[in-house]
Amino acid sequence: MAASTAAGKQRIPKVAKVKNKAPAEVQITAEQLLREAKERELELLPPPPQQKITDEEELNDYKLRKRKTFEDNIRKNRTVISNWIKYAQWEESLKEIQRARSIYERALDVDYRNITLWLKYAEMEMKNRQVNHARNIWDRAITTLPRVNQFWYKYTYMEEMLGNVPGARQVFERWMEWQPEEQAWHSYINFELRYKEVERARTIYERFVLVHPDVKNWIKYARFEEKHAYFAHARKVYERAVEFFGDEHMDEHLYVAFAKFEENQKEFERVRVIYKYALDRIPKHEAQELFKNYTIFEKKFGDRRGIEDIIVSKRRFQYEEEVKANPHNYDAWFDYLRLVESDAEAETVREVYERAIANVPPIPEKRHWKRYIYLWINYALYEELEAKDPERTRQVYRATLELIPHKKFTFAKMWLYYAQFEIRQKNLPFARRALGTAIGKCPKNKLFKGYIELELQLREFDRCRKLYEKFLEFGPENCTSWIKFAELETILGDIDRARAIYELAISQPRLDMPEVLWKSYIDFEIEQEETERTRNLYRQLLQRTQHVKVWISFAQFELSSGKEESVAKCRQIYEEANRTMRNCEEKEERLMLLESWRSFEDEFGTASDKERVDKLMPEKVKKRRKVQADDGSDAGWEEYYDYIFPEDAANQPNLKLLAMAKLWKKQQQEKETAEQDPDKDIDESES
Repeated sequence: MAASTAAGKQRIPKVAKVKNKAPAEVQITAEQLLREAKERELELLPPPPQQKITDEEELNDYKLRKRKTFEDNIRKNRTVISNWIKYAQWEESLKEIQRARSIYERALDVDYRNITLWLKYAEMEMKNRQVNHARNIWDRAITTLPRVNQFWYKYTYMEEMLGNVPGARQVFERWMEWQPEEQAWHSYINFELRYKEVERARTIYERFVLVHPDVKNWIKYARFEEKHAYFAHARKVYERAVEFFGDEHMDEHLYVAFAKFEENQKEFERVRVIYKYALDRIPKHEAQELFKNYTIFEKKFGDRRGIEDIIVSKRRFQYEEEVKANPHNYDAWFDYLRLVESDAEAETVREVYERAIANVPPIPEKRHWKRYIYLWINYALYEELEAKDPERTRQVYRATLELIPHKKFTFAKMWLYYAQFEIRQKNLPFARRALGTAIGKCPKNKLFKGYIELELQLREFDRCRKLYEKFLEFGPENCTSWIKFAELETILGDIDRARAIYELAISQPRLDMPEVLWKSYIDFEIEQEETERTRNLYRQLLQRTQHVKVWISFAQFELSSGKEESVAKCRQIYEEANRTMRNCEEKEERLMLLESWRSFEDEFGTASDKERVDKLMPEKVKKRRKVQADDGSDAGWEEYYDYIFPEDAANQPNLKLLAMAKLWKKQQQEKETAEQDPDKDIDESES
């Protein structure tokens, strides 16, 4: 037992261990192995020996073996149609047509949807001149698979090659019942045209454009008629196509083709009508080709006016697209209206204006209405100046004024334009009524000014007075109104009334520009040579304000009074002003006063007067102060100039200290200079 076990152990071969696992120096790839095998022709088998059949028995034996092989292949792979076809073709090569038919029929039982099988079967019958058999196969094929166009093409081609034109036509008719693709219809039409059957071809086209209602097919139909010189028929086809597609499915290519057809027929007016009709209906972004062809046509056959019409129509189309995209884009409407006004009938212009003004701003806020209101203004001006229709102009103005929400805001310009229009029409009562309504509904400064200006031009001064009174009741703080009212009374020579108006004005608790009003009042009194009144006015004004310009103006007034004591009075005013402004925080204003005083003394004063003013002049000092940011944090230091007046007693010690500091700094600088250049000093002393 032990011996047998030992023997068994010896029989088991030992697996050799690979000691060196490093890669070999020369590496061999799979590609290299295949290439070497090809070079050595290791895979090539010797060709089978040629077999020569000498008698019928050997032939039958060969056929039997071959058939058995084919049958075995079919039995193994019944669904592989290539095996059936090879089998049938082999039988055909032996002229065994009946056997080949049998094989094809068996194959069709397996897969009747295989197109190649039907084609090979019919091809075999045609090759062997079995026409009726071939027809039978084609009939079965198109009945079984009517959507395979190849069968129909082959069938009709066979019938045509056989000269059976009615048979081919019959096949085409059967095909058309299935409403095939466009190429099939073209094949049928070309078939009829080969036999000069134009009428039949026209009938086919009629059916074709209904089955495939594309623009290109209608164009082909029309060109077919044009090619065969049936121009009336071609025009009718184009017209039917335009009607067929309507406005919803318009295509620029149809109109371009139609226009080119009419151009070939020298019908230039018809061409223009077609282009304009299409351009009015097709969106701009879809009509680029149309514009291009229309432009080319006008350049070839049109005049300058025609070319301009194209450009205008193109721009009009552009604006139509813009306003359609955003009806509240009033700038686009303005451009569109400007274009239409330049070259269009009055009715067309009115229609566009009506469309534009229909786009009322959705929000009743004045900023949204500012552009919109100019549509109405332009409309009214067009009706008055271009259309010369005053009644329509009046209707436009009234419609505008009814539309504006006057309780929230108004447009004074609309009321004024309407009033001016009525005056041009010599309807003064209408103009006054309109402006009176405006002031009653929505009083505005501009309305009052416009109404007053109108009455001034008409020299109706009593009406002007009443209007000014109403105006000042509405806005008593408006200084300009007070001044204009007083000026009116001055012009009319009623000085007391003017003075009373000024007095009433300066007594108002709130004014928008009081300095202008006071200046006007003072100038008024100066013009009237009322010196004492003027002086009193200055004194009243100085009680209200201590502004430096008022003092300077007062001093200059006293100087210009022309009396002997005018210089003394002027100097007295300056002195008073200087005393008053000592406590003024604005040192620049005080400096301005002193400079004005000095220039006065330079002209009219003595040397002592000048010296006295010079002593009052301040000293300019540079200082530093802390700067704080907006959030209150420290932002560093900044330098500024301050003025120190000798008169200010509080500043005298500081001024003295500052003078001593300056003197010390000067001495230090001189000392440093002397130390730096001792040689220079010695040379100078020797010389």
